[in-house]
Amino acid sequence: MNDWPEGWSGDNRDRYGRGSASARPESARVMRQVRRGQAAPGQSAPPYGNGVPQQPSYVDGQGHGGGYDSGYNTGQVYGAPGGGGGYGGPGEPGGGRGPRPAPNWRKRIKWTAIVVITGLIVTTVATYFWADSKLNREVDLSKVIDRPEQGDGTNYLIVGSDSRAGLSSEQKKQLHTGSAAGKRTDSMMILHTGSNGDTLISLPRDSDVEIPSFVGSESGKTYKGTGRHVKLNAAYAEDGPELLVRTVEFNTGLKIDHYVEIGFAGFANIVDAVGGVEIDIPKGGMKDTKSGADFSAGKQTLNGDQALAFVRTRYALAGSDLDRTKNQQKFLNALANQVATPGTVLNPFKLYPTMGAGLDSLIVDKDMGLYDLGKMFWAMKGVNGGDGTSMNMPISGSANGNLLWDKAKVKTLVDELKNDEKVTVSGN
Repeated sequence: MNDWPEGWSGDNRDRYGRGSASARPESARVMRQVRRGQAAPGQSAPPYGNGVPQQPSYVDGQGHGGGYDSGYNTGQVYGAPGGGGGYGGPGEPGGGRGPRPAPNWRKRIKWTAIVVITGLIVTTVATYFWADSKLNREVDLSKVIDRPEQGDGTNYLIVGSDSRAGLSSEQKKQLHTGSAAGKRTDSMMILHTGSNGDTLISLPRDSDVEIPSFVGSESGKTYKGTGRHVKLNAAYAEDGPELLVRTVEFNTGLKIDHYVEIGFAGFANIVDAVGGVEIDIPKGGMKDTKSGADFSAGKQTLNGDQALAFVRTRYALAGSDLDRTKNQQKFLNALANQVATPGTVLNPFKLYPTMGAGLDSLIVDKDMGLYDLGKMFWAMKGVNGGDGTSMNMPISGSANGNLLWDKAKVKTLVDELKNDEKVTVSGN
């Protein structure tokens, strides 16, 4: 049992290594060829127990020659820390992993930019659809009959109503809105947008207008015109937005493309969402028990309740309704500038509440899209900032408490708007 066999002969190699059909044990195919016996010349065998001789190095796969140490006779394990080859394997200098490659900053910047841009696109698209879904498209302009011809540019009818919908008794008292049933218009404006400058025209609520023939928005019944004259805001009170649009178109000859309305609560909520709006109250201050206004002169920041009182005040003003429309335009300018500041637009904690407060409280026509609404907002901001024309409807006098429009000036104004020309008419 102690006698080890000598190395394999050439015949043996031929039999197992050259395609012999003889069965070869698995161990014979896996084990390396070794020579047992005396140590090679110049080498001393370490003491092995039980008479086991030293095993020579493996060189050429056949058990001959020397020079390449397989590592099996030394216990060396490649790829392990501390081994001859280290992590880099045999043959790597230093026995370590080697220097790490320099980071590819161009590739990193490229992918970072792709991720950021993709995130912005996804957020923008999601915000657009979220905002568009919040629009209350309740007004059907297809019910308006006998409409004027379409001119150049786009015309918006912007209405501030005294709707008390959603207000508690305490809020009505706080906002000085009263508790009248139904709703009326506190302010009306026509905004024309076009290639020759934008124009914002305030329509005093006390304007004398004729109620034309119209189709009831709910009943579908046709009501023939009788030449009856009323204040403009009475048209809204009688049959809502559709009759108001019909009355404005009939008395001006200007086709209205889109309708936008906001109530008391919505207006106050928008102002609060942006953190208030700064207004310069003229000398002498402003006090009106009916609207709740009580302001000293000078610059001050108005919250939602105060802002509503400011734009509704008319009894404390020398020009009554005409002066009120001027204050409304003044406030809209300040509000638009506040909303458009980087502090609001770039701050999601301000932007989304502001958008939510505004969109929740807006009533628009069925064809109104978010793009149209954005275009209207920026046009209003530009007009009130001095990039367009802001005016009242030209007035020639009054009769029975109603303000009479200057028919000649109104015709010139409407013709210029229809042709999208620069407005040359001035209002009161």
